[in-house]
Amino acid sequence: MTLPGVTRAVDRAVADRHIAGAVVLVARDGQLVHEQAAGMADVESQTPMAPTTVFRLASVTKPVIAVTVMHLVEQGTLDLTTPITHWLQGFRPALADGSVPEITVDQLLTHTAGLAYRMGEPPGSDYDRLEVSDGLDRTDLTLADNLERISRTTLRAVPGTEYRYSVAYDVLGALIEAATGATLPRAVQDIVCVPLQLASFAFSIGERTPIATAYSDGLIPITDEPIPNDTNVVRYAPERIFDASQWPSGGAGAAAHAHDVLRFFNAVALGGAPILRSSTVAEMYAGRIGRQLTPTLRDSFGRGWAIASPDTGPLYGLPVGSVHWGGAYGHTWSIDPATRTVIVALTNTSPEGTAGAFPSDVARATHVDLAAGEID
Repeated sequence: MTLPGVTRAVDRAVADRHIAGAVVLVARDGQLVHEQAAGMADVESQTPMAPTTVFRLASVTKPVIAVTVMHLVEQGTLDLTTPITHWLQGFRPALADGSVPEITVDQLLTHTAGLAYRMGEPPGSDYDRLEVSDGLDRTDLTLADNLERISRTTLRAVPGTEYRYSVAYDVLGALIEAATGATLPRAVQDIVCVPLQLASFAFSIGERTPIATAYSDGLIPITDEPIPNDTNVVRYAPERIFDASQWPSGGAGAAAHAHDVLRFFNAVALGGAPILRSSTVAEMYAGRIGRQLTPTLRDSFGRGWAIASPDTGPLYGLPVGSVHWGGAYGHTWSIDPATRTVIVALTNTSPEGTAGAFPSDVARATHVDLAAGEID
C-alpha cells in the first residue's frame, strides 16, 4: 500500500542524491497506508534500505522520554510543578546574577528551563569550557557526570520565560532514573517498549545489527570529526550506539527501526493507550510557550514537540495543529491530531533529511494524496 505522491517525492530525493536512503511510513487511524524503503542504507557496500533497517534516532528519542515522564506524572511518581530538586538535590544551576531559581518538570519538557545545547552556544561558552555532552558524542562521562557539568552552567533565562532548545531531556533522563530507581534504558523499556512491543528501540545495539550508515549532505559519511553549524559545532560519534558503556542520552541516544517508531507515534495519535490517558495526550498537544523562529514565523512548543502554526504549517507541508519534530541524523515525524495521521520519515542524510526540502515534500505529498483518496 503506497501513496503515489509520497513515492515520487522519496524516489526523486534519492535519484538526485539529496539523501542516501530512507524509510517512510504513513498511517491514518492506526492503519498503515504507505510503506517505502528507498535508496541505500550503506552506499559503499550498496546495501539497500529495508523496512527493518535501524536508525540512530537522535532527537526522535525526545518524545519517547516525554511520554515516559508523563506516564510517571499520571502515576504520581513525578509532578509537573514540583521543583526537580525534590528528586535531583544537587541540580541547582544559577542565573548570571548568582540567584538560583527553581526548575520544574514542565519547564524541562517545554525547553523553558533556561538551559542550552553546547552545539547551539558560541565557541568558548561555559558549555564548551565544562565540556558538556550533547548526547551525540562519545565520552568517558556517566549520566551523573554530565548532569553535574550541566548544573555548573549559567542559565540563559529565568525558567518558564523563554523557549531554548537544550539538554533538558538529558536532565529528564536523570530525573526518570532518580524517580524510579531504575536506569533510564530499563525505565523506558518497562514503561514504553514492553507495552508497545518496541523490540528494536534501545540506547545501545549489537555491532551486527543492520543500521543505516550516517551521511552528511553530499553523501559524505559522518565521522567523529566535529561538523560546524551556525553557532559552534555538532560533535557526532556514529559508533556511540554500539558502545554500551556510553551514558544513555534522553535527548539523542536511542536507536530503532521505522516500524517501531511508527508504532510509538500511533499509540500517541490514537489516544495514548496503554501508556497514557487521552486527556494527558491532549495536554501534551497544547502549545505551552511561543517560539519566534524568524521575524515573520512564529509557532509554539508543547510537552515534547512543536505545534504547526498558520505561519509554519504551510512551510512544513503540515496541517495547522500538527505536532512534529526531527532528529539530527536526518529524520522527521508528525502527527495530525485532527485526522490521526502519522508520518515517520527516517533518512540517513543530514541535514537534508531533517531541515531540507525532503521532509516538507514528503509531508505535503502525504496530505495531498490522502485528501484526494489516492492510495495504491
